[in-house]
Amino acid sequence: MRASLVQVAVNEGESVASRRRRIAASVREQAGADLVVLPELWTTGAFAYERFADEAEPLEGPTCEAMAKAASDAGVWLHAGSIPERDPDGTLYNTSLVFSPSGEPVAAYRKIHRFGFDKGEAVLMGAGDTLVTVLLPHTVLGVATCYDLRFPELFRGLVDAGAETLVVPAGWPERRRSHWTLLARARAVENQSFVLACGTAGTHAGVPQAGHSIVVDPWGEVLAEAGAGEEVLTVEFDPGTVAGTRERFPALKDRVLGLDRPHR
Repeated sequence: MRASLVQVAVNEGESVASRRRRIAASVREQAGADLVVLPELWTTGAFAYERFADEAEPLEGPTCEAMAKAASDAGVWLHAGSIPERDPDGTLYNTSLVFSPSGEPVAAYRKIHRFGFDKGEAVLMGAGDTLVTVLLPHTVLGVATCYDLRFPELFRGLVDAGAETLVVPAGWPERRRSHWTLLARARAVENQSFVLACGTAGTHAGVPQAGHSIVVDPWGEVLAEAGAGEEVLTVEFDPGTVAGTRERFPALKDRVLGLDRPHR
């Protein structure tokens, strides 16, 4: 399986509409990949809190339209990162979108753990309450977003739902980059799954971003890692090795405590 993680630079001076067109073009350039992944809140910047309300859009909005067309043109499965979604009731959510190679929207995940410690995203956006997996031809994706990476029980729930490849778009700050790498590897090892973690580059509202998108195998080995700037990280991996890893080292069978959460 071939995956391309598009590490987007989100900088002031580029409009959302311009960046949307640019990233759609980048997705089209990944034709030949099986899966393309974009970062969290790449339209606005994860720390640009003051822009969330102004740039929020419905699920069927311009980003969905542009990404559906890009996925169809490239013939790829596309995890289009996340957008600030405005629900019909007015609530904002940090929502990830997944599209099939035909451009069909197949899943939307509202971020469960909101970052900010009683400010920022934590107070501006509603919390999701449902785990989401997506069946691809070669693997089952488990979908999470950024701050979720710090909560292992969420990933246990995704594994219980059949996830073999964990996809984590993020807007992770440079000052905690060591946590980013550590947690991505930990989630891979403890769940015996591949982890595809796609971050942003640039600076969001004065907060330098970590970049360093990373792909980790079920043993915690780093298969590929990006640098700090905008780039496309492409890696070949075999999702079939997940079953073999879990069979040879059946740690998951020794679990005593589980996670009980609604799943769709």
